[in-house]
Amino acid sequence: MILADSFRVAWIDIRFIRRNLPVVLVTSLVAPLLYMFVFGYGLGRDLTVEGLDYISFMVPGIVAMTTLTACFNNVATKVMLQRTYYQSFDELFLCSISPSSIILGKAFSGMVRGLISCTVLYALGMLVSDDLQLSLGAVILIVFSCLMYGLLGVVSGMLANSHLTLNMFTSLVILPMTFLCGTIFSLDSLGGGIQTAIGLLPLTHTTDCMRAAMLGQDFPWVSLLILLAWSAVFFLASRHLIVRGRA
Repeated sequence: MILADSFRVAWIDIRFIRRNLPVVLVTSLVAPLLYMFVFGYGLGRDLTVEGLDYISFMVPGIVAMTTLTACFNNVATKVMLQRTYYQSFDELFLCSISPSSIILGKAFSGMVRGLISCTVLYALGMLVSDDLQLSLGAVILIVFSCLMYGLLGVVSGMLANSHLTLNMFTSLVILPMTFLCGTIFSLDSLGGGIQTAIGLLPLTHTTDCMRAAMLGQDFPWVSLLILLAWSAVFFLASRHLIVRGRA
């Protein structure tokens, strides 16, 4: 019942994505494609990072970054708007839908948007790099990462009371993660203290797992366990916020 109700919650957002697919693709892909071509072909044409040409190193990081930005932005904004402006979020409780179903439904809608964007980037990356390979592990990891950052979007949407507070969270947390978590440069160049601090962030482990799965490297299972822990934290936090707001 939880999964069935989650699908019902997500269905209206999925229909919106289907009706506005060109707009969704443009808004989700412009920034990643700019990163790919500006850094990959502009600044890093002749660079080698961790034994790989720069474009092969960077593409998995761009895909990991997109799982964060595409899913988080979509979910957080919708939840915040439905709570504070349209006052429609509480109407879900009138349908006898459990908090867990609401959380997963909102995260599923962001996951769909992230999967569309990541599929395009993954395919494009395989065209421009011979080192990248299509693997089931990478596909599963993309789905899982999109769901995890969708859960983070639910948490942020429940905490934010306006566009201003949501933009502040994006500027202080999401934007630094996109640059600092090894997506477009190797963390080996950073000092030990900074590297340890960045290692606490979920996108760092998403990038490590994505790079290993897409390039056929040794998989960092510890990073996967850390991502599972972060997912549990995001889910429990969002459930607490919904139950507290309902009380």
